[in-house]
Amino acid sequence: MDILDLARKSGMTVVLDAKIGRQEYRTVHGSVAALERFAELLAASMHDELVEQD
Repeated sequence: MDILDLARKSGMTVVLDAKIGRQEYRTVHGSVAALERFAELLAASMHDELVEQD
């Protein structure tokens, strides 16, 4: 699961703030509605992963 991809799909903006060596520092911005969509997508993604494990 790519959590940054889920954030983008929910309508949030993901900004690369800095890159030091191999470490990347990002900030995620969005509305409360986008945060709610993110939570729904995350829950659905986790459910799908659990179903695949069974």
